[in-house]
Amino acid sequence: MHVADALAKLTYRLEEIHELEAISGLLVWDQRTMMPPAGTRIRGRHTGLLRRLAHEKLIDPEVGRLLEELRPVEESLDPDSDEAALIRLARREHEKAVRVPPELTAEMARAASEAAPAWLEAKATSSFARFLPALERTIELRRRYVECFEPREEPYDVLLDDFEPEMRTAEVRRIFDEIKPELVALVAACREREVDDSFLTGNYPIDRQETLAKEVVELFGHRPDAWRIDPTEHPFASAAGIDDIRITTHYSPSSIDSLFATIHEYGHGLYEHQLPERIAHLPIGEAASHGVHESQSRLWENLVGRSLPFWRFFYPRLRERFPEQLGQVELERFVAAINVVRPSLIRIHADEVTYGMHVILRFELEQDIVNGRIELRDLPEAWSQKMWEYLGVEVPDDAHGVLQDVHWSAGHFGYFPTYLLGTVMSVQIWEAARRDLRDLDEQIERGEFGPLREWLGEHVHAHGRKFTPQETLRRATGSTIDARPYLAYLRRKFGAPIPA
Repeated sequence: MHVADALAKLTYRLEEIHELEAISGLLVWDQRTMMPPAGTRIRGRHTGLLRRLAHEKLIDPEVGRLLEELRPVEESLDPDSDEAALIRLARREHEKAVRVPPELTAEMARAASEAAPAWLEAKATSSFARFLPALERTIELRRRYVECFEPREEPYDVLLDDFEPEMRTAEVRRIFDEIKPELVALVAACREREVDDSFLTGNYPIDRQETLAKEVVELFGHRPDAWRIDPTEHPFASAAGIDDIRITTHYSPSSIDSLFATIHEYGHGLYEHQLPERIAHLPIGEAASHGVHESQSRLWENLVGRSLPFWRFFYPRLRERFPEQLGQVELERFVAAINVVRPSLIRIHADEVTYGMHVILRFELEQDIVNGRIELRDLPEAWSQKMWEYLGVEVPDDAHGVLQDVHWSAGHFGYFPTYLLGTVMSVQIWEAARRDLRDLDEQIERGEFGPLREWLGEHVHAHGRKFTPQETLRRATGSTIDARPYLAYLRRKFGAPIPA
């Protein structure tokens, strides 16, 4: 077979796999936003079938044969070219996938679909016992998945690699061990500071919040007719294509937390929106990793959305929407309130300092689960103990503790570390953007977000998944992951010294 024919055949197969996975993601979005609750069983069959079909196409011996035929070609290509990246990524994904039986892939998809309503019911009733059977099934399937691979230094490495390719548990632990004592010191230093944030809770009508969410997404910018925002229990972003971006948020009538959730999900949506069109139909046209994805959402949520320059521009609009609540609150008081450091129960509502401890807690628990060091029925107690030890917070019930996040119901073990890894990377990327866009703060204060959006498109989004996550970060910032800029940023913003 001619080389061009082999590459064309491989490309066609990868396109089909990519589209099947996009359709599967769309069904998950529907389940978490609009699907009638009774549809869970059949939706599990739908997603299971799609995942199995995609998996079977990826492990087809013909794919392996095409990759072998293209091996000499790959070695002769420019490593930065789309063709070399496509072959390189396809080989990696094929070699992983052939180890996993298609039936197991389908079973994991069905289990995730069926666990979602079990988690919702358990959270609504604050009863971990109602979720335990679904979690037990999920863990059993994940252990079977880990067993499909050659023994690693740590079993958790297999799960982590699905979300942050080529990252190792030991490396995550090293980074978190560097961060953890500084966060503890920052929390202690900030604990006694009195900040009045009482006005952030009260009567915030949801219809006005919905209008505000749409306004801020339009302000930040995107191509016309390509986005939608929907309510959900746990905010997330989804994309069926670069011009089919679906973000969600969670509205509460007693706070404006939905605004920050919307800004966060905008960062995710923008990444998907600005992936390069020429390869958007291929695996290399996806995001580099969950950690790099999270760097984009945390950048918009914190480094833009909690900054003084942004609120100098946007606060008059917010006060106009909620004059009864904020009419007498001056800008400086508001900015201080949205940046208050105060240990809390819920990760997605956590401030920038305590957020990292929430992630570290889950990372440690997940390793205990995967390694069988803890009985699943004991998770609520273990969770509560760590919350008290790390943040000095008493957990009143399961809904505000072990059941607060959706990820375990989806079987996403290995996902949680990417939240903090992404937060660390967000500061590195922000500092690189500020070096290039010398008046970035002034642009934001004027409500001009195009230059930042375009810079991210050129330096992060344009690479898609052509390179490893750390190579993508290096090309954007000049460095692989480094916690020092993140810790320096927190010290500057929250005014605590380096611990002795």
